Amino acid sequence: MIPLRDNIRNMAGYVPGFQPDDGQDWIKLNTNENPYPPSPAVREAILRELGDDGARLRQYPDAVSRAGRQEAARLYGVDPAWVIMANGSDEVLNNLIRAFAGEGEEIAYVHPSYSYYATLAEIQGARVRTFGLTDKWELDGFPERYEGKLFFLTNPNAPLGFAYPREFIEELAGRVAGMLVVDEAYADFADDNALDLVHRYETLVVTRTLSKSYSLAGMRLGLAVARPEVIAALDKIRDHYNLDRLAQAAVTAALRDQEYFSRCVKRIRETRGWFSTELQVLDYGVIPSHGNYVFASPPDRDGKRVYDGLYQRRILVRHFSDPVLAHGLRISIGTREEMEITLDALREIG
Repeated sequence: MIPLRDNIRNMAGYVPGFQPDDGQDWIKLNTNENPYPPSPAVREAILRELGDDGARLRQYPDAVSRAGRQEAARLYGVDPAWVIMANGSDEVLNNLIRAFAGEGEEIAYVHPSYSYYATLAEIQGARVRTFGLTDKWELDGFPERYEGKLFFLTNPNAPLGFAYPREFIEELAGRVAGMLVVDEAYADFADDNALDLVHRYETLVVTRTLSKSYSLAGMRLGLAVARPEVIAALDKIRDHYNLDRLAQAAVTAALRDQEYFSRCVKRIRETRGWFSTELQVLDYGVIPSHGNYVFASPPDRDGKRVYDGLYQRRILVRHFSDPVLAHGLRISIGTREEMEITLDALREIG
């Protein structure tokens, strides 16, 4: 288990969204942001909510985010009682630990995946356990019955990009004694998801974010889908007015405009496929990705060397100091033009 002070130290060394302020244009492919703007309907909804004079902002927002819940429920084919809205999916992840893991109790997750699980757990005083991956992306040493309070499965995996099959998630649901949380931050870019499994497994929770596929990272919007009793438990401990008026207007409009959403996701998936093929032409090792990023390794497996070369060319990607990941880079999928420039830079770097 990594001590909290070390987690904080590691976080201090990496500032999400960091971009040098040197007056130069940078290509930013380091935080998995969507390269396209959100639906025009989002801007229109925010302006309507503001009105001519912004007077509505003096009033508190809907405490239960009713409109967003209803829109998500309609989209996912569930009753609104099965949905909770959140100030980013991180709020849901944090509240799941608060609700189901007491001080000294254990939560677990896969390494490598979203390391912030450990920070959230240790803030609450929970113990952290990790399970590694085999060469076939299977969980290494996972018990026949895991007795911890929560197990977090990032699917598709970040930063590697591979996706677990539905059959594995169902098997895992039968082996986890506590809550199984399937973190689907990138599922909109994948071929499948676990949303319908919440009907079959009482302890299954699916979390989503609108930061990636809906281009709303700046609005901090997330949600979870689970059995009503689980949602009720999360409702009791969330901040009372956790989504402001503009965020609620944005999430409702974004979820409603599925035509725009589908076009953006399609463009990113197509660019991801083309870019992955071009990387392989350069002899990079590329893990088939189901997210809006790829994890790629240069032929000499020196990820830091390539990161530095891209940085010198004002292209930001993500390099991890973790020995398990240091051989490669996580590269967010930007526009086709941005990825062409990045490929040209990789050819120069060699």
